[in-house]
Amino acid sequence: MSQRDYYEILGVSRSASADEIKSAYRKLAMQYHPDRNPDNAEAESMFKEAAEAYEVLSNPEKRSRYDQFGHAGMRGGQDYHQYSNINDIFSAFGDIFGQSIFGDMFGQQRSGGRRRTHKEPGADLKVRMPLSLEDIAAGIERTIKLRHWKSCSTCSGAGTKEGSGMSTCQTCQGTGELRQVSRSVFGQFINVAPCAQCSGTGEILKDPCDTCHGEGRVEGETTVKVTIPAGVHTGNYLTVTGKGHAGRRGGEAGDAIVVIEEQEHDVFEREDDDVYIDVMSDFVTASLGGDITVRTLFGESVLTIEPGTQPGATLRMKGKGIPHLNSKGSGDQYVRFNIYVPTKLSSKEKETLKELGKSEHFSPKDQRRRSDVFEKIKGAFS
Repeated sequence: MSQRDYYEILGVSRSASADEIKSAYRKLAMQYHPDRNPDNAEAESMFKEAAEAYEVLSNPEKRSRYDQFGHAGMRGGQDYHQYSNINDIFSAFGDIFGQSIFGDMFGQQRSGGRRRTHKEPGADLKVRMPLSLEDIAAGIERTIKLRHWKSCSTCSGAGTKEGSGMSTCQTCQGTGELRQVSRSVFGQFINVAPCAQCSGTGEILKDPCDTCHGEGRVEGETTVKVTIPAGVHTGNYLTVTGKGHAGRRGGEAGDAIVVIEEQEHDVFEREDDDVYIDVMSDFVTASLGGDITVRTLFGESVLTIEPGTQPGATLRMKGKGIPHLNSKGSGDQYVRFNIYVPTKLSSKEKETLKELGKSEHFSPKDQRRRSDVFEKIKGAFS
């Protein structure tokens, strides 16, 4: 029996309500559960200590006696440190821990000689789905082929021939597990292991199905349609319920987990829901302004260039990005603007450019200023 204060163990005040005590114990039990802390003796000790505290404080009569006399009033009470099998502690608290808490979370089956009724569920199946930015922007429906364990059509997943069935395993008497109890100076130890004869199911096949050899499932393929919403990212996934691997002998099928993988694009760059693209324009359009055609994720679109737009400018195309996944609206498309410089010119084109180059409007203003200042300084020393 622990000598620590039970209220301190659960982390509650002495005026705590029954619900507060219950909530505190659930939290500690989840934190120190042996399945979450394998081979951790300290965690197991904390788990048993919390169970002991809850056993006293959840009982109004025991709690009153403890409040009056402390640990001295608890002599003869339950000592949970004697158990090596944590399931025996669960048996004492059937009202607080049900199958939905520890049974589902840790795959535990309460012991105590009761027959196992659950069937082995199938595993989930992970499928990668590469998508282009265009697919992600528009949303898409895809048909995918799944290679997995399917329920045997011959025996409908039962694993036995028609008219046959199951018999109770005589080795474990239908419990699916074998228990060995030993005693020592340190207390009672209970070792629990799955029954090797029935693989922990508690049942034996009378006459196995010839197709699946008693498994209740066979390897096969299934095609399913999945709808990918617009705006997904790499790492997002969709769950297709019941399309994973079939369970053995009628066990519930797992799920197909479709994981999104965004493919690298040859033109666009993505940043959250915005996209970026580099666009070249001719010198005349950049100088005089005009309309240019720009590629977007949804096709081509017209972008108006203002007169005098400079190389390196970033122009915004509102709403031309990727739709937001969990809200209305879309990102934007940003056009990184550049000017094409010709590498081959005719004699006439060269002469025209030379004439234009003499104009003050074709020389950077700061360069002209530097030139004027240089001339003034040069004149002062002449």
